[in-house]
Amino acid sequence: MSRIDDSRDFLAVNIAVLTVSDTRDLSDDRSGDTLVQRIEAAGHVVADRRILRDERGDIADQLRAWCADPGIDVVISTGGTGLTGRDITVEAHRDVYEKEIDAFGTVFTIVSMQKIGTSAVQSRATGGVAMGTYLFALPGSPGACRDAWDEILEKQLDYRHRPCNFVEILPRLDEHQRRK
Repeated sequence: MSRIDDSRDFLAVNIAVLTVSDTRDLSDDRSGDTLVQRIEAAGHVVADRRILRDERGDIADQLRAWCADPGIDVVISTGGTGLTGRDITVEAHRDVYEKEIDAFGTVFTIVSMQKIGTSAVQSRATGGVAMGTYLFALPGSPGACRDAWDEILEKQLDYRHRPCNFVEILPRLDEHQRRK
């Protein structure tokens, strides 16, 4: 059963937060603020925070830059996961992924169904791995960011979480690149 193992020490991870929006800035980025507050409250480090317009190439470039930065373990983006023409964050993430974490979107949908019912089908939340870094794309609402953090990411980014978590395998994400 899922639980916190108090015999293990908490390990803080460095997390970058990206808000994708054509209209937001830091003064009114409620989704980004929600993530930052939760990341810090959990004991992790907000390593960087940016806001970018809905431009696929710019988003992918920023994701790659953060993946190349040894000071960043996780990237969480918010916004651009819907169905409209400007919603291209998922495509930008997939341009960068080496491996997709298929179950992340599924689990997010299950969590969302409990809160918003069938409206959950309109989200394309996704997760993946690239260059030894975890990447997650969340919808652009504070509620969706709360749900994803509180119900999935807070647990999976806690080294003490059992039976398994993302942090314990973090050092092995890029092992294929080290075996030459």
